[in-house]
Amino acid sequence: MKAKESPRIERVKDLISYQEGAVVSRTIIDKPAGTVTLFAFDEGEGLSEHTVPYDALVHVLDGQVEIKIAGKPYILSEGDMIVMPADVHHALRAVTQFKMVLTMVKAKS
Repeated sequence: MKAKESPRIERVKDLISYQEGAVVSRTIIDKPAGTVTLFAFDEGEGLSEHTVPYDALVHVLDGQVEIKIAGKPYILSEGDMIVMPADVHHALRAVTQFKMVLTMVKAKS
């Protein structure tokens, strides 16, 4: 939503679509304090192991994902969420097609 737009209600998982063999993303908020990004992963797609300097909250909107945090696997389904701590290795792999909201908090406590 742009600064001059009026607030409106959106059905979050309808704001992004799956694409065969791809990971699709759409940024909803991009501010110095943090970001909110929607992702749609085709089955089997993922993000390789990496770290970020900020805490990140994953909220699954649809489907199922395996998230590894510090080498430990977690299986999440629609409605589940998990925090990936700052500076800890993590990776994601779509067990089925899945959609998520990723909220990055760009502040250190």
